[in-house]
Amino acid sequence: MEHYLDRLIHRRVALIGDLMLDCYISGEVRRISPEAPVPVLQVQSQRSVAGGTANVASNLAALGLQVRVVGVVGDDAARQELVTVMATGGDIDCSNIITVAGRQTIKKLRIIGAHQQIVRVDQEDAFPLATEHEAAIIAAARTAIDESDVVVISDYGKGVCSDAVLAAVLAHAIAHDKPVLVDPKRTDFSVYRGATIITPNRKELSDATRLPCESDAEAEIAARHAQDASGASILLTRSEKGISLFPLVGSPLHLPTVAQDVFDVSGAGDTVIAVLAAAIAADIPLADGIRMANHAAGIVVSKLGTASVTRDELAASLAAEHASPSVNDGRLLDWDEAVAQRWAWAKEKLVVGFANGCFDLLHPGHVSLLRQAAACCDRLIVALNSDASVQRLKGPTRPVQDEQARALVAGAIRGVSAVAIFDQDTPLELITALKPDVIVKGEDYTEDQVVGGNIVRARGGRVMLARLEAGHSTSRLVALARG
Repeated sequence: MEHYLDRLIHRRVALIGDLMLDCYISGEVRRISPEAPVPVLQVQSQRSVAGGTANVASNLAALGLQVRVVGVVGDDAARQELVTVMATGGDIDCSNIITVAGRQTIKKLRIIGAHQQIVRVDQEDAFPLATEHEAAIIAAARTAIDESDVVVISDYGKGVCSDAVLAAVLAHAIAHDKPVLVDPKRTDFSVYRGATIITPNRKELSDATRLPCESDAEAEIAARHAQDASGASILLTRSEKGISLFPLVGSPLHLPTVAQDVFDVSGAGDTVIAVLAAAIAADIPLADGIRMANHAAGIVVSKLGTASVTRDELAASLAAEHASPSVNDGRLLDWDEAVAQRWAWAKEKLVVGFANGCFDLLHPGHVSLLRQAAACCDRLIVALNSDASVQRLKGPTRPVQDEQARALVAGAIRGVSAVAIFDQDTPLELITALKPDVIVKGEDYTEDQVVGGNIVRARGGRVMLARLEAGHSTSRLVALARG
């Protein structure tokens, strides 16, 4: 499904909801205050990120979509900080955000010591919006909807998604045949009638229906009640139990979680609705879109604090879905299999190395290079020039052994995890696809001469130059054999 990601570029989403600024102050706690029985935090870092509906925008923009945001902010410093954060996150149009004098921009400050949240401080106004501000939101939402492929309502219950706004947005979207996704906070789902899909978590669905939804059977019963109220399909996020779609017509779809390490579930619902909306905007089949959203949720909960998922992260998770991290036997893989295997190893936090060459008549110099390469990583992929590529580089009499034989011999070297064949003159295209952590070449190269080195270094990886064994070359062996 990773090929779907290219279809997301420049798709357009209208996003209406409650914008927030999430701030984090992190440090170490070494003592208790003498003034009161509270911890003293030694501040080490501070950061601000888009929160609430703004986090949905960040997730959409990170996937390459164009986002038209409609919401409310105050005329204060937090407003400018939030707009600045959003502007740096991608193609996010903030021109439809309404500034309301006398109202605070919603800000959540989290104090974190040793990766544990000590306290959260919220700044927000609970009073409803004035009629004229509702009218301004409705007008801005209609403009955004007209210019978009899909509509997302991100209702955090902070005032933007009032009854009047919801009714007007849903009516306009329906009239213009635009699908609508809703992340709900109301306990009365009837206010979302007209939506295409509603994406509650377990607590939200249980609160709305007053029914348990732990087991598959309980969740289905609760979802049917929510459907009766809203007329929408229900996509239920179930934390450690994964994600379930209850369509209006047809059987439920249950997907297990793909998360391995869960550090923070805040913002996971934002990621799910963003990725699903992106898939719908790109005309990706619904079941595949839900799988993409499930993978994205698994990624974001492994991050601390409010976060978004990048295209590379999502592509990696999707690619690794059908691979086995246990592969380590030097087998020959096609490119799709090699990419899947690379990311399956990445999910196991294994360092993936890359070495390439013709490896025609394998000699002690080749063996030494491959063993050095294997020693600097956990899994080593060896890339072989195809027969046609070798002929272009070495002449019509080469290779001596065909690519299948060369792959078999190279894969038998201790430390070689897998072998792939490339038909181009250089391995740049394969390196771009694999994104290894380490590239290994002989010391007859300099680092800036190594093909693909810039790609690896840009991701925080490195280039390693292996020492050469003097007196060994395939060309010399060929010449000796021919007398």
